Amino acid sequence: MDRKDDQSPQGFNDLCTSGETARILVEFLEVAITSIVLLKGIYPPGAFERRKYMNLVVHSARHPELRDYIHSAVSGLHPFIQKGLVERVAVIFFNSDSIPVERFMFKLTVNQSYGSRVEEADLEFSLRSFFIKLPFSESLTRVLPQDCRWEITAYFRSLPQASTSKDAELWIPTDTQQWQQPPLITPIKSMCSEPLSVQLYLEHPGLSEPKA
Repeated sequence: MDRKDDQSPQGFNDLCTSGETARILVEFLEVAITSIVLLKGIYPPGAFERRKYMNLVVHSARHPELRDYIHSAVSGLHPFIQKGLVERVAVIFFNSDSIPVERFMFKLTVNQSYGSRVEEADLEFSLRSFFIKLPFSESLTRVLPQDCRWEITAYFRSLPQASTSKDAELWIPTDTQQWQQPPLITPIKSMCSEPLSVQLYLEHPGLSEPKA
């Protein structure tokens, strides 16, 4: 599902409940997606500015529309991540014919039955490794065609009902074209630190995928 197209990342306590774990994941996704867009060179380097996150130097978008799109999309996922409804979040790059050429895929699992409180520092330590690994994944990616575009897409385990949730009204079924054959998958990084599991991998069209 795509965000139709607002809330800044929130602070954490030293110990995290399941709801706070979801907020940590949402903030992580916002920074990670920004890092991916920067990595792919869609915009000039001056479109981003340096900031500190998890004691690492990362980047945030300078342009209000770009910053707000990323922020509103991932922030809008918070109630669904907290309920365990979001299976994957993708950053998809398209060619001029609106056919996907590359997907950065975050596969998410939040253990809803995990009853213990979690040290914030433990989750941060596990998640910060993604930002260390991501710059080294550039050689695994493909050069994007001219006039490409990108979007954030969420894949739900079950569809939220717009009639029962105001947040659900902000998401619409995607009309993104899908590949006809299974994609080529390249792992980038994964972590599992209860109650949270995150996998980041690349998807490219399979060798037998019909050419556009």
